[in-house]
Amino acid sequence: MMKKLLSCILTLALVLCGTGVMAEGFTAGTYTGTAQGFGGEIAATVTLSDSEITEISITGDGETAGIGSEAIKSLPGKMLEAQSPNVEAMSGATVTSAAIVEAVTAALKEAGVDAAALTPKAPETGDRTEETIEADVVIVGAGGAGMSAAITAANAGKTVVVVEKAAIAGGNTTRATGGMNAAETSVQKAAGVEDSVELFVEDTMKGGKEINDKALVTTLAENSAAAIDWLDSIGAPLPDLTMLGGSSAKRAHRPEGGAAVGSYLVPILLKNCENSDKITILYETPATQIVMKDGAAAGIKASSAAVDYTINAGAVVLASGGFAASEEMYTKYQPSLKGFVTTNAPGMTGDGIVMAEEVGAATVDMEQIQIHPTVEQSTSALITEGLRGDGAILVNAEGKRFIDELETRDVVSAAELEQTGGYAFLLFDQDLRDRVSAVNSYVNKGLTVQGDTVEELAAAMGVDAAALKETVDGWNAAIEAGKDEAFGRTSLEYPVVTAPFYAVKVAPGVHHTMGGVKIDPETQVIDVNGNVIPGLYAAGEVTGGVHGANRLGGNAVADVIVFGRIAGENAAAYASK
Repeated sequence: MMKKLLSCILTLALVLCGTGVMAEGFTAGTYTGTAQGFGGEIAATVTLSDSEITEISITGDGETAGIGSEAIKSLPGKMLEAQSPNVEAMSGATVTSAAIVEAVTAALKEAGVDAAALTPKAPETGDRTEETIEADVVIVGAGGAGMSAAITAANAGKTVVVVEKAAIAGGNTTRATGGMNAAETSVQKAAGVEDSVELFVEDTMKGGKEINDKALVTTLAENSAAAIDWLDSIGAPLPDLTMLGGSSAKRAHRPEGGAAVGSYLVPILLKNCENSDKITILYETPATQIVMKDGAAAGIKASSAAVDYTINAGAVVLASGGFAASEEMYTKYQPSLKGFVTTNAPGMTGDGIVMAEEVGAATVDMEQIQIHPTVEQSTSALITEGLRGDGAILVNAEGKRFIDELETRDVVSAAELEQTGGYAFLLFDQDLRDRVSAVNSYVNKGLTVQGDTVEELAAAMGVDAAALKETVDGWNAAIEAGKDEAFGRTSLEYPVVTAPFYAVKVAPGVHHTMGGVKIDPETQVIDVNGNVIPGLYAAGEVTGGVHGANRLGGNAVADVIVFGRIAGENAAAYASK
């Protein structure tokens, strides 16, 4: 018995002392640790007194603006409050969050502290409170559509409250990569690109298998050029052009240098919201109910960790996104998608659609769920379609092309799934990397393999070198001849000739839900009887009808900006009645 007691005492002593967490406190000092983040190295500097963690400083310049950068800002404070690195990851920035935890843990290890033994202190919480807020317009969701609506309504003189379930703004818009489609723009005219609203409509209807609501598509196309000008006016010009799958012209507008469009736009939209004295954003405050009064939308219910809100408003705008982050919901409509990775932000779980249905809203095209062909499977990172528009090719496990790379997403995805292993490699050269800055993040994240020759690249990819060399030579010959005899690709501008050469292994992932709440071209929500629900508007991926059976690359950003602005304008006008 005594021997067993001594053993227990020894074990307790090891727990208290062997981990470096001495009963009397820490070893005071400043310690450092590093980890690999989403876009490069994350560095942590942790300062200890003899009894507590006194300071945590995080750096990570390569993390995505508006996503990882927000985790860098907020997690150190939460860790200090908890006196532990073991805090909940920031929704939407899980990779960066995990890297911050790892870096702080490494710094503590340098101090002789076992971070796993630091049980987080529970935050001090009082009783839940109730709060009522009055606003002209309330918006559910601080993504691209929600922020565009908020800025527009505020510019019309209205007070706006935005509720966002995540800890950061952006939603799926932050993850958009390729560009924003628009026709007859000043950017296209300056570049000598011939395009038209009619061709934009035709391409979108064709891509959507002609089941799109043509009135919505026409509204999208007709207002797209003005939306580009509006973004320019708020400090977000999109001066670069590329062609994305399914388009007949270079109409995808993107930031200078070919950077990812979403992570560029979101911080600028957010800055405009934060600079307005008429806009308030409540984070980590999911909406739970649309409040109806005399048959019209009159506000919402929402709840944060400590407060239950009733937000009374003259008009309500739903901009809460789709449901492609909810496997339960998307497999309800498409069971075959079970087990696919998703490119979506974690908050995209269809909450707004459910709330709208509860007040009688109709839905449309709910079974239309898009998979994207170029998703890096280990990270769920979306590899921009702009790479294919700028000359990248797709090859299979045998090192051979198998499709016109600029076919629509559904066609390319289906072709990939038919290849050996159900995957492909996206292959490009240094010249493309120099032209499209988004590539740098893929390289920095370790998503690519490379070689100084095509044969060396083949070895890194694990494919037959002779076959890959033949494929690349054949592609370059097609460009020189001006005709792709193999697959009929018409965009033949950029050969693959400049070393080093790169490849990313990709496969399809769930990307976009084309279905959602039914709206009219004024973004008014339509009920199950075909009537407008007064005071209720919706924009972005929460809606259905715009994209039909398949969304074209570049149309999502156009959707959120164009219809977000329309929703903001019309909600402001309705609130004035």
